[in-house]
Amino acid sequence: MSGSVLVVDDDDDAAQLMSEGLRKRGISARAVASGAAALEYLRDNPCDVVVTDIDMAGMTGIELCDQLKLANRDVLAIVVTGSSELPTAVAAIRAGAFDFVTKPLKVDALSIAVARALEHLGLRRELQRLREHAAEPGPSGIAGTSAAIRQTIDMIDRVAESDVTVLITGESGTGKELVARALHDQSSRRAQPFVAINCAAMPAPLLESELFGHVRGAFTDAKEARHGLFVQAKGGTVFLDEIGEMPAEMQVKLLRVLQERTVRPVGGDTELPVKARVITATNRNLEHEVEDKRFREDLYYRINVVPIPVPPLRERQDDILMLAQLFLTRIAKRMNKQVRGISEAAARRLLDYDWPGNVRELENCMERAVAICRLDEITIEDLPATLVDVLPEGAMMTALSPDELITIDEMTRRYVRKVLALVNGNKTHAAKVLGIDRRSLYRRLGGGDAEK
Repeated sequence: MSGSVLVVDDDDDAAQLMSEGLRKRGISARAVASGAAALEYLRDNPCDVVVTDIDMAGMTGIELCDQLKLANRDVLAIVVTGSSELPTAVAAIRAGAFDFVTKPLKVDALSIAVARALEHLGLRRELQRLREHAAEPGPSGIAGTSAAIRQTIDMIDRVAESDVTVLITGESGTGKELVARALHDQSSRRAQPFVAINCAAMPAPLLESELFGHVRGAFTDAKEARHGLFVQAKGGTVFLDEIGEMPAEMQVKLLRVLQERTVRPVGGDTELPVKARVITATNRNLEHEVEDKRFREDLYYRINVVPIPVPPLRERQDDILMLAQLFLTRIAKRMNKQVRGISEAAARRLLDYDWPGNVRELENCMERAVAICRLDEITIEDLPATLVDVLPEGAMMTALSPDELITIDEMTRRYVRKVLALVNGNKTHAAKVLGIDRRSLYRRLGGGDAEK
């Protein structure tokens, strides 16, 4: 676990117990004997988290928190108190403490609190970095550094220059057309047209005319001859979006175009050459569609020479804040608004949401947020109700804003679940960390995790 911790306690035995216990759990920690010594150490040394006892001679732990807050240091404080009474905890939080743990101290519980603090500090620093240096898309036009999206970008780089037919798969809103455009823009065809059509948006006769063109008089409204998209694209790219929705009668005609590389306009008798590359996309599972006889197997193999899956946003957790800041920057510039960043509380809601509408939903969310934002950063109040109603997984002892305040029962349930997650679901270990028996553990989970 990365990060450094300074333990402050005038009881040398307690200070050594905490610092050594944290080091054994992979956390860099050292100890000092007073609040004054802590401030002196922090003047010359970087530190992420300060763990301080409340009752100390000279400067108390709460007074130390006040000093850290006044100094505006990029450090979070966790206070250790011999009292579990609410007034002590409230005083510590008001003084700027991030969290508190109670005596008798268990190092496992302290390490969990430190881990939370480091996670929160990482979020704060990431938001600041993104605000100052909003990332722009790379050569592919796709922004993101997560392993999932890097695989997609790598596949684009590998096949862009070839002429093979590509099938782009992914849920709605993941950016399949953006992938198709990246394939076109990174190929030698980039100077030629990129033409796109949604196969689900029109009936078979109109789709046939759009794709293949028609001659004059081919049907009632055909007053002039017109080239279809396969011819209009010339040596460029034809992108057939939602090909899984293509009517059955059109599937066989498309198969012939792909096989013969020629197209016959509706009502015509002349074959025209097709020089364009064909890229298709779908949000359906075409293998299942083939099994259910809704999609031709021979056409499936024709279009699926190289499959490129586009991951859903919920599998791109590392990209959510980067994309949100990118959209925010673009939208604020377009709207001429001085909105520069995202609050920590709002960022946590963005990370806790599962984004069923994917990147498109995130962009729409940020457009709404920027439009109604009254400050220089997006807050929870600016987010859609679907996100505001999300219960943040990380909200336990402390709240990032009044909107995240929760009941004691809910706080207890979340804390128990968080401890369970950190000990990999080991209920015996979790009960030991919490200082309760297993029966009490199940009760505090709310009865939903009854012992089997």
